[in-house]
Amino acid sequence: MDYKKLVDILKLEPHPEGGYFKETYRSEQTLALEGGEVRNVSTAIYYLLENKKKSSFHRIKSDELWFFHQGEPLEIVFIKNGELHTVLLGNSLENGEVPQLKIEANLWFGAKILGGNGYSLVSCTVAPGFDFLDFELADRDVLLQEYPSLKEVIEEFTH
Repeated sequence: MDYKKLVDILKLEPHPEGGYFKETYRSEQTLALEGGEVRNVSTAIYYLLENKKKSSFHRIKSDELWFFHQGEPLEIVFIKNGELHTVLLGNSLENGEVPQLKIEANLWFGAKILGGNGYSLVSCTVAPGFDFLDFELADRDVLLQEYPSLKEVIEEFTH
């Protein structure tokens, strides 16, 4: 299936980090965070990347689970303890891909399609639930100062 058809069928909208998304679930239950902010207990979205587009380095204040649905494997990169980690999200377990991945709260991460052609359709759930107030796109210069040894990947996943 063509990615444009999926965008239309699922009614996806452009996401600020790159790609397309649509919120599919927001729990009615809420909880109070340490700072007094109130968040829904959980949220879920469809997320789609196509061709050479990337999910730019960003971070959120909650854990995020990624689930692979269809298309090409998705290469997810994240920085943890100053080191770069790469995980392939996909259905080919025999080739080292995993169908689900947890990104811990406050880690810088991004994604791209392995090989750069086609599309990847995934779902992401966030708990406590996603709020754009908890979303931060990476500033290239700030990340380069903090992680100079990761210059190449920082330049690839930032604007």
